[in-house]
This record gives sequence, C-alpha cells and structure tokens, in this order.
Amino acid sequence: MKRIFILMIALIPLLSVGCKSTGKSASNGTEPINLIMETDIGNDVDDALAMDLLYKYIDAGTINLLATCINKEGAASAEFMDILNTWYGYPDIPIGIIHNGPDCASDAINYAEAVVMQKNEDGSLPFKRSLKSYEDLPDAHILYRKLLAKAKDKSVVIASVGFSSNLARLLQTGPDKYSKLDGKELVEKKVKLLVTMAGNFVDPNHHEYNVFKDIPAAKTILEDWPTPVVTSPFELGIQVLYPATSIENDFGWAGKHPVVEAYKAYLPMPYDRPTWDPTGVLYAVEGDKWFDVSEPGTIRVTEEGSTFFTPDPNGTRRYLSVSPQQAEAIKKHFIEVITTPPAVLK
Repeated sequence: MKRIFILMIALIPLLSVGCKSTGKSASNGTEPINLIMETDIGNDVDDALAMDLLYKYIDAGTINLLATCINKEGAASAEFMDILNTWYGYPDIPIGIIHNGPDCASDAINYAEAVVMQKNEDGSLPFKRSLKSYEDLPDAHILYRKLLAKAKDKSVVIASVGFSSNLARLLQTGPDKYSKLDGKELVEKKVKLLVTMAGNFVDPNHHEYNVFKDIPAAKTILEDWPTPVVTSPFELGIQVLYPATSIENDFGWAGKHPVVEAYKAYLPMPYDRPTWDPTGVLYAVEGDKWFDVSEPGTIRVTEEGSTFFTPDPNGTRRYLSVSPQQAEAIKKHFIEVITTPPAVLK
C-alpha cells in the first residue's frame, strides 16, 4: 500500500524447490498447502507482517512455501527477503525478482533498504544473510514456470499481495525447457487458487495501489487469470490494524527482529498499520473461517484503475469482507501468531 493511504485512514471511520514441511498439517490433519508468495516487499510494512505469518505456517506444517517472488524492483527487497528467510530458519526458499517493473521507488520509505543498511555499533551486520548475490536471482515469471512444471495438477496456491506484473508476465510466457505448455495453460493445469490483495469494491473513485501501479497487469489477472481468484480488497485490510503497542511491547524475547526493525523504520512510531496483505495470506492458508465471502462473479478493471464486481453464478471471482467482530478476531489472531517466537528460536 502506498504511504499516502495513511491519510485515508483518518478519513474512514473505521523438491529442492522451496521449503518443505514434512507429513500432514499440524492444524487440521490435511496435507500442507503448496504456496508461492508474490509480494512487493519494501513498499508497505504489512508485507513483512504477512511474511511472518507464512514462516509460522511453515513451522506448524501447514504449508510448503515453494518460493517468494518479488514484484518491487531493487536489490534491497531481495536482500531483505534473504534476511527474513535466514532469520526464520528457512534460508533455502527460492527467491524470484523482477526487472523493469512498476515505478514505485519513491512511493514510501523503503523499510527493506533501511534494515539491509543497518549495522551494529562495531560495524557488523545485525542480521545474517545466506545468499552471496541478489542481482543473479532468477526472474520471477521464469521461476514460476520451473516450480509449476514440477507441481502436481491443481496443487499450488498463489498469494499475490503486490503488483500483478510477474503474474501477467507468467501468462505471456511460451513453452520452454521446463514445460511444453504456454503460461496460461501451465497455470490452468497446476494452480488451484489465486488469492490477491487488490481492488476496492465500495469506492469506485479509489484506485487501489496494487491495481493502479500496473493497471494493464491487474486487468489481465483480475479479468483473465484462468483459475478461481479470491480478493482481499482495500476496505477489508483497513479495518484490521496491527497495533504499535504490540511492536513496542511483545518482542522482548527476540533481540533484533527484522520485522520489528522494518516496522519501526517505515513510519515514525507509534502507529497502527492496516493489515491488507496479512488478510490475503490468512485466507490463502486458512480459508473462509475468518471472513465473509461474496457470491461468485466477475471483476472488471477500468483504464483508470477502478475495480467493479458483478455477481454471476458462472463467475470464478469472489472477494472478502468482514464484520467488526470478525475484524477484531483477526487482529487478535495476528497478534498471537506474529508475537510467537519462530521454531528456530525456541
């Protein structure tokens, strides 16, 4: 989310591939979900909160995180992701990057860059890295092809909480050494569900950031992506605020914590931050237990970046909403999970 959306809060009343868990999910006895994370990490700190949730889901055996794909350009985002993977105990999770992506360098304080540049008083780095080079990481849309080609049919969930650029590029790919299928055919065969954080279905004059920064890509994905799509829109995440009091008081066990440092770097403390991206991840992994889910329909994206939902019993698009009671329950759930030490530190 773009930093200017802070103003809106005041106006609104409120495998060698990836990291595998073993066995069945500890939470419900089912097989772990094969998930790929698509994120513009570095733009808004809620991406970092969303990543914390994913690492905790790996700890619990709930997901296999096949990769994290980044749609914000720049080496700092990839290095920060490497810091997170290493700190949480999963240094081998593949990272995909983007070249010539949306122009977002000046949209907000780059907390990823701030954490990457941190040093201790003696000049040493407070956070370990596992990778030696970030510019040599694979393009995300190619990494998708590699991972999807190896996956079982209809077995992969993608959580996209940033721009749609990498996903649109994936659809445009042709057959290659990984698969004889083109991008759209490969997605249709291998992906079970796409969960996005995108759009605004209550205010057509609000051009939600993830859509607006790459309107053609968002239009392609929200209108033409060949699998079911569930969207967590702007008006949902703004109802669930992660509290500054938790950042200030609940991490005494951690020493230097990369997500806490990112949160403190993003805006002057104290501030509560909407959880746009964590709500998308929550649905991708835990389903509709926390949310109300719309009837099926279609989504249209205008040339200006507005999003419109039209009910249609044959549609494959849905969007999420919450009551005040659900929003409060989700907030408590986020605090409980995010403040729990990761397995590697227990």
